Amino acid sequence: MTAQIDDESIDAGDSVSSRLEKLRGSRIVVTGGGGLVGSRLTALLRAADAEVTVLDRMDAYPEFTHELFGAQRLASRLVVGDIRDRELVRSVLDGADHVVHAAAFADVAACTRRPDIAFKANIEGTEVVLEEVAAAEVRRFVMVSSAAVYGNGTDPADGPQRFREDQPVHPLSVYANGKLWAEHQTRLMLGGSSTDFAILRYFSVYGDPQIPKPGSHSWMVPWLTMHARVGLPMRLNGGGVQVRDLVHVDDIAAATALALVEDGVVGETVNVGSGVPTSVRAVGELIAPHFPGAEFIVTPRPADDPLGGCADTDRMRELLRWRPGITVAEGVERYVRWLDATPEAVPSFLTEQAT
Repeated sequence: MTAQIDDESIDAGDSVSSRLEKLRGSRIVVTGGGGLVGSRLTALLRAADAEVTVLDRMDAYPEFTHELFGAQRLASRLVVGDIRDRELVRSVLDGADHVVHAAAFADVAACTRRPDIAFKANIEGTEVVLEEVAAAEVRRFVMVSSAAVYGNGTDPADGPQRFREDQPVHPLSVYANGKLWAEHQTRLMLGGSSTDFAILRYFSVYGDPQIPKPGSHSWMVPWLTMHARVGLPMRLNGGGVQVRDLVHVDDIAAATALALVEDGVVGETVNVGSGVPTSVRAVGELIAPHFPGAEFIVTPRPADDPLGGCADTDRMRELLRWRPGITVAEGVERYVRWLDATPEAVPSFLTEQAT
């Protein structure tokens, strides 16, 4: 059973930055470091004086987004390439102390439309990374997984669930199934090896400069905010009753960096969430006051869009000695302010709909 740790003891403990001093001079590889989470993590690791190599295809987002994420200026070295390229992965891992594997075809709806691409990126690519990590004798490997593996929980008839790491999982999508495979394969490949590992199940990540993609139903904060900004109704799939555990990208980056230095997480699977359930409609209601005249429209809920729930955070708080610090209300306000200052971030497919 996970030991209890109270928030006062966490607040009184060492700061994240002081704990990350252990990484000074370390050589860290972040796959997928050109994306939202990876770029924020890279910035945090560089602030700790670690040497960070980013490996990313740099094609998951429009070109202008790359400058917003900033991988080119943040990383010690940016290597543009595919994690399925074994020789490239081997060369990037040469001399690495730690690896964070965040590269993925991460859009749930896109994975459903193109399971072939999802398989190549999330299964084949992860296998190459794991094999090369084991051969390179990396000291610690952090596998980025997802709360999507829980699906609707063990008893969806009871409504939104509180997900525990030790409960049965029920993936509902191609994306979730790939993440669950990656978790199992990490344990099989690295369990008992000289490489320590930890598996982090991210809950719903949001924050600037997150930008939605056409045909997606992920990333509700930018979707709803950008619709409201250009005068389109905010879409509530299924009425917005789905529950999410929203975690700001700055908090996600902090938790991931701590997984590289905290010994308690070795060999463990850990939720990274707030433990606070928030419905999609509630997020829309936080956004609406910033845009007078904003309206909602109810649309069908996609089959691969789970009813959701929130994280049981006991294990996270004990093993990482940490909890998120940014509330949903604060995070939404940050995103709105960022979009006000960066209106060009609204993608053309939304502005064209509005006109």
